[in-house]
Amino acid sequence: MLRGIDVSSHQSSFSTEGVSFVIVKATEGRTYTNPRLSAQTERAREAECVMGFYHFLWPGNITAQAEYFVAKAPEQAGDFLAVDWEWTGDHTAATNAEKDRFIKEVKRLRPNLRTVLYTNRDFWLNRDTTSYAGDGLWIADYVTAGKPRIRADWRIHQYTSTPLDKNVADFPSKDAMRDWATPQPGPAP
Repeated sequence: MLRGIDVSSHQSSFSTEGVSFVIVKATEGRTYTNPRLSAQTERAREAECVMGFYHFLWPGNITAQAEYFVAKAPEQAGDFLAVDWEWTGDHTAATNAEKDRFIKEVKRLRPNLRTVLYTNRDFWLNRDTTSYAGDGLWIADYVTAGKPRIRADWRIHQYTSTPLDKNVADFPSKDAMRDWATPQPGPAP
């Protein structure tokens, strides 16, 4: 298992020591871009970490949110993308159909990168009705690292938020994670 962290504008600095991957918040809704996106990306790339970028999903305007996200999130071979599906600050949430549509739209707009679903255990078990997670599930469940309390296959497990969001990824190496993140094109029709 690889160790990693996820960060947003709340982390002015972070250590990459012992970290194989970093997932950076890129956008939220249709107007917010993380003001530390460039600096956080540069720090993680300098440490040769695998990079992921996520979008915090709001209900409504799904196509516009997907377009905004891919316009702002960096794109490099070996990176991956994620949608953060949970309660918003005003206790609303995108529907299952909106979550699924957002993932599919991001995959259409960025076919050269994997797109995963981030959600917490409660949403996965009690709110999700489609089990659609794009190219993989990133599950938040604050228990022993690598042992989320779900039966579904997962790629990344966020196991604590103290002192920052820490994760493990189910890959044997950074190279394996990078290879997974950049899907190979299928045969021509």
